[in-house]
Amino acid sequence: MTRTLLLPSTVVIGAAALLLAGCAPAPEQGGSADSDYCARMVTNSGGLEDRSFNQSSWAGLEQAADEFGIDVDVLVSTSETDLEPNVDQAVGSGCDFVLTVGFELAPSTEEYAADNPDVDFAIVDEFVEADNVKPIVFDTAQAAFLAGYLSAGVSETGTVATFGGGNQPPVTLFMDGFVDGVAHYNEVHGTEVRALGWNKEEQDGVFTGDFEDINKGLTTAQALLDQGADVILPVAGQVGEGAARAALESGNALVIWVDSDGYETLPAEFRPVVLTSVLKNTGDAVVEIVDSSINGEFSNEPFIGTLENGGVEIAPYHDLEDRVSAELDAELDGLREAIISGELEVTSPSTPE
Repeated sequence: MTRTLLLPSTVVIGAAALLLAGCAPAPEQGGSADSDYCARMVTNSGGLEDRSFNQSSWAGLEQAADEFGIDVDVLVSTSETDLEPNVDQAVGSGCDFVLTVGFELAPSTEEYAADNPDVDFAIVDEFVEADNVKPIVFDTAQAAFLAGYLSAGVSETGTVATFGGGNQPPVTLFMDGFVDGVAHYNEVHGTEVRALGWNKEEQDGVFTGDFEDINKGLTTAQALLDQGADVILPVAGQVGEGAARAALESGNALVIWVDSDGYETLPAEFRPVVLTSVLKNTGDAVVEIVDSSINGEFSNEPFIGTLENGGVEIAPYHDLEDRVSAELDAELDGLREAIISGELEVTSPSTPE
């Protein structure tokens, strides 16, 4: 039986079923590729070492090179003017597979895929409809729900917060799940933990306007700390490092990273304030899709990462394990299983299907 969740009117968990039918099954990995097979990746304007999806996507392509013996390379975009020329260069290399990362690259991906039907394309965090383009997307609301519940459980001030780089579906999907998780904690425990920075009902909140300016993350996070928040989820790429700086300097606040494990990818000085991370397992998805391309099994069916298929998850608590009680950790395990089984439905206007 599906459990109905009664939440405050400002934070509502949707009632739509969590559909896994749109998830492409992970293909079985095969042997080495033909020696002529090659793959190219194009980053968005955040660059390669963004501690986010560019970095994790490239790690996946490098892993594919090791496993399948293929030639790979990356074309790094540092501004919007680099995007189309870099896709042009990637296609011009004559490679069999081109991976693009982020919504900024959707127009160029669509254009070049149409002109090059024999090339397999994949795009991370965006949908492009074409016979030879495979979207790689993630239902991050599921894992962010766990992170929101966790943050409410460890908060000492009764106030947590989130902010984004821009009001875009891959960003707001995290924020929806986060505030829903906080609301569910309040329902279960009879508490009134506040979630600043995002109103799910209005689909509006706090944004820095970009994904590169770390100083904007610092000032935005500081404003939220000044309102009492002691756990912050920045969904803003490199900008989030500013939130980590603000938390570290405050002496009593924590951050939850996104996409990759911030404990591993952020500078080591921030490890004491990284509570967990909302993970997108982009690397493994890239390896699977390259394998399907090599073996002639490529399809344009979207890969949708979920808790069930391991595409999304929350990271270990690392140095902050003692902040998470055994009872709270057990509750999170129960919530994870309830989401996977469909007993607990976590949805968003931005849920990928």
